[in-house]
Amino acid sequence: MLSRLRHTAVIGAAFAAVVGILALVAGCGGSGALGDPDDVVQANATVVRVVDGDTLVVDADGVDERVRLIGINTPESVDRNRPVMCFGKEASAHLGELLPEGTPVRLERDAEPRDRYDRLLAYVYRAADGEFVNLAMVRDGYAQQYTFPPNVAHTEQFGDAERAARLGGVGLWSACDEPFEQ
Repeated sequence: MLSRLRHTAVIGAAFAAVVGILALVAGCGGSGALGDPDDVVQANATVVRVVDGDTLVVDADGVDERVRLIGINTPESVDRNRPVMCFGKEASAHLGELLPEGTPVRLERDAEPRDRYDRLLAYVYRAADGEFVNLAMVRDGYAQQYTFPPNVAHTEQFGDAERAARLGGVGLWSACDEPFEQ
Protein backbone atom coordinates (compact mmCIF):
# COMPACT_ATOMS: atom_id res chain seq x y z
CA MET A 1 0.00 0.00 0.00
CA LEU A 2 2.81 2.44 0.90
CA SER A 3 4.55 1.66 -2.39
CA ARG A 4 1.34 2.42 -4.27
CA LEU A 5 1.01 5.78 -2.46
CA ARG A 6 4.61 6.66 -3.31
CA HIS A 7 3.99 5.72 -6.94
CA THR A 8 0.87 7.94 -7.03
CA ALA A 9 2.80 10.83 -5.45
CA VAL A 10 5.62 10.50 -8.00
CA ILE A 11 3.14 10.40 -10.89
CA GLY A 12 1.34 13.45 -9.46
CA ALA A 13 4.56 15.41 -9.07
CA ALA A 14 5.64 14.53 -12.61
CA PHE A 15 2.26 15.60 -13.98
CA ALA A 16 2.43 18.91 -12.07
CA ALA A 17 5.92 19.56 -13.46
CA VAL A 18 4.80 18.87 -17.04
CA VAL A 19 1.75 21.12 -16.65
CA GLY A 20 3.96 23.86 -15.20
CA ILE A 21 6.35 23.66 -18.14
CA LEU A 22 3.45 23.71 -20.61
CA ALA A 23 2.04 26.80 -18.89
CA LEU A 24 5.37 28.57 -19.22
CA VAL A 25 5.69 27.66 -22.89
CA ALA A 26 2.10 28.78 -23.58
CA GLY A 27 2.62 32.16 -21.86
CA CYS A 28 1.33 35.48 -23.07
CA GLY A 29 3.91 36.39 -25.74
CA GLY A 30 7.44 37.70 -25.35
CA SER A 31 9.72 35.12 -23.82
CA GLY A 32 6.83 32.72 -23.18
CA ALA A 33 7.21 32.84 -19.38
CA LEU A 34 4.20 34.02 -17.39
CA GLY A 35 4.81 37.34 -15.75
CA ASP A 36 8.07 38.02 -17.58
CA PRO A 37 9.01 41.72 -17.91
CA ASP A 38 9.40 41.17 -21.65
CA ASP A 39 5.67 40.38 -21.83
CA VAL A 40 4.40 43.93 -21.28
CA VAL A 41 0.85 44.43 -22.58
CA GLN A 42 -1.00 47.65 -23.29
CA ALA A 43 -3.26 48.63 -20.38
CA ASN A 44 -6.89 49.60 -20.93
CA ALA A 45 -7.87 49.96 -17.24
CA THR A 46 -6.44 50.56 -13.76
CA VAL A 47 -7.28 48.60 -10.60
CA VAL A 48 -9.34 50.63 -8.11
CA ARG A 49 -9.87 47.84 -5.56
CA VAL A 50 -10.29 44.10 -5.11
CA VAL A 51 -13.80 43.02 -4.06
CA ASP A 52 -13.03 39.33 -3.49
CA GLY A 53 -10.96 36.59 -5.10
CA ASP A 54 -12.69 36.73 -8.48
CA THR A 55 -14.10 40.26 -8.65
CA LEU A 56 -12.45 43.67 -8.77
CA VAL A 57 -13.27 47.27 -9.60
CA VAL A 58 -11.28 49.03 -12.32
CA ASP A 59 -11.20 52.50 -13.76
CA ALA A 60 -11.78 52.19 -17.52
CA ASP A 61 -11.74 55.55 -19.28
CA GLY A 62 -12.87 57.38 -16.14
CA VAL A 63 -15.68 54.94 -15.34
CA ASP A 64 -15.54 52.52 -12.38
CA GLU A 65 -16.45 49.04 -13.63
CA ARG A 66 -17.01 45.90 -11.55
CA VAL A 67 -15.12 43.10 -13.30
CA ARG A 68 -15.74 39.36 -12.84
CA LEU A 69 -12.71 37.25 -13.81
CA ILE A 70 -13.86 34.78 -16.47
CA GLY A 71 -13.27 31.06 -16.12
CA ILE A 72 -12.49 30.89 -12.41
CA ASN A 73 -14.30 30.74 -9.09
CA THR A 74 -12.91 31.46 -5.63
CA PRO A 75 -14.39 30.64 -2.23
CA GLU A 76 -16.96 33.19 -1.05
CA SER A 77 -15.73 35.88 1.30
CA VAL A 78 -18.13 38.84 0.99
CA ASP A 79 -21.60 37.45 0.19
CA ARG A 80 -23.96 38.62 2.97
CA ASN A 81 -26.17 35.57 2.43
CA ARG A 82 -23.39 32.99 2.86
CA PRO A 83 -20.71 32.32 5.44
CA VAL A 84 -17.09 33.00 4.57
CA MET A 85 -15.80 29.82 2.94
CA CYS A 86 -12.49 28.10 3.61
CA PHE A 87 -9.71 30.08 1.89
CA GLY A 88 -12.10 32.88 0.86
CA LYS A 89 -10.16 35.61 2.65
CA GLU A 90 -6.85 34.19 1.42
CA ALA A 91 -8.11 34.19 -2.19
CA SER A 92 -9.15 37.83 -1.87
CA ALA A 93 -5.78 38.74 -0.35
CA HIS A 94 -3.90 36.92 -3.12
CA LEU A 95 -5.79 38.78 -5.84
CA GLY A 96 -4.89 41.97 -3.98
CA GLU A 97 -1.22 40.94 -4.00
CA LEU A 98 -1.37 40.26 -7.75
CA LEU A 99 -3.29 43.47 -8.46
CA PRO A 100 -2.66 46.20 -5.88
CA GLU A 101 -4.63 49.44 -6.17
CA GLY A 102 -3.35 51.48 -9.10
CA THR A 103 -2.08 48.50 -11.12
CA PRO A 104 -2.51 49.01 -14.88
CA VAL A 105 -4.26 45.99 -16.44
CA ARG A 106 -5.45 44.78 -19.80
CA LEU A 107 -9.01 43.47 -19.86
CA GLU A 108 -9.95 41.04 -22.63
CA ARG A 109 -13.48 39.87 -23.23
CA ASP A 110 -14.84 36.56 -24.41
CA ALA A 111 -18.25 35.85 -26.00
CA GLU A 112 -20.43 37.67 -23.44
CA PRO A 113 -19.62 41.20 -22.27
CA ARG A 114 -21.49 41.08 -18.91
CA ASP A 115 -22.99 38.65 -16.40
CA ARG A 116 -26.47 38.75 -14.85
CA TYR A 117 -25.19 41.13 -12.16
CA ASP A 118 -24.03 43.57 -14.89
CA ARG A 119 -20.37 42.95 -14.07
CA LEU A 120 -17.96 43.23 -16.98
CA LEU A 121 -16.64 39.74 -17.79
CA ALA A 122 -12.92 39.72 -18.57
CA TYR A 123 -9.64 37.89 -18.71
CA VAL A 124 -7.26 40.16 -16.78
CA TYR A 125 -3.59 40.65 -17.63
CA ARG A 126 -1.18 42.71 -15.54
CA ALA A 127 0.19 45.30 -17.97
CA ALA A 128 3.72 45.51 -16.51
CA ASP A 129 4.59 41.88 -17.21
CA GLY A 130 1.64 40.25 -19.01
CA GLU A 131 0.80 37.99 -16.05
CA PHE A 132 -2.52 36.26 -16.85
CA VAL A 133 -4.19 36.89 -13.50
CA ASN A 134 -7.15 34.51 -13.95
CA LEU A 135 -4.72 31.67 -14.62
CA ALA A 136 -2.39 32.70 -11.78
CA MET A 137 -5.26 32.45 -9.28
CA VAL A 138 -5.94 28.85 -10.33
CA ARG A 139 -2.27 27.89 -10.67
CA ASP A 140 -1.47 29.29 -7.21
CA GLY A 141 -4.29 27.29 -5.59
CA TYR A 142 -6.69 30.14 -4.78
CA ALA A 143 -9.38 29.35 -7.38
CA GLN A 144 -10.97 26.53 -9.28
CA GLN A 145 -11.82 26.36 -12.96
CA TYR A 146 -15.36 27.63 -13.52
CA THR A 147 -16.56 27.16 -17.09
CA PHE A 148 -19.68 29.11 -17.98
CA PRO A 149 -20.37 28.78 -21.73
CA PRO A 150 -20.11 30.52 -24.07
CA ASN A 151 -17.06 32.10 -22.36
CA VAL A 152 -14.64 29.22 -22.90
CA ALA A 153 -11.47 30.62 -24.55
CA HIS A 154 -9.09 29.43 -21.80
CA THR A 155 -10.98 26.42 -20.42
CA GLU A 156 -8.18 23.97 -21.16
CA GLN A 157 -5.50 26.15 -19.52
CA PHE A 158 -7.62 26.58 -16.39
CA GLY A 159 -8.36 22.86 -16.21
CA ASP A 160 -4.66 21.96 -16.52
CA ALA A 161 -3.73 24.51 -13.85
CA GLU A 162 -6.39 23.24 -11.44
CA ARG A 163 -5.32 19.62 -11.88
CA ALA A 164 -1.70 20.57 -11.18
CA ALA A 165 -2.68 22.60 -8.10
CA ARG A 166 -4.86 19.76 -6.76
CA LEU A 167 -2.18 17.13 -7.34
CA GLY A 168 0.45 19.37 -5.78
CA GLY A 169 -1.75 20.19 -2.78
CA VAL A 170 -1.29 23.89 -3.51
CA GLY A 171 -3.24 26.55 -1.60
CA LEU A 172 -6.84 25.68 -0.84
CA TRP A 173 -6.37 22.13 -2.11
CA SER A 174 -4.35 21.32 1.02
CA ALA A 175 -5.96 23.78 3.46
CA CYS A 176 -9.63 22.90 2.98
CA ASP A 177 -11.31 19.52 3.40
CA GLU A 178 -14.02 20.37 0.89
CA PRO A 179 -13.31 23.64 -0.90
CA PHE A 180 -16.38 25.41 -2.24
CA GLU A 181 -18.68 23.56 0.17
CA GLN A 182 -20.41 25.47 2.97
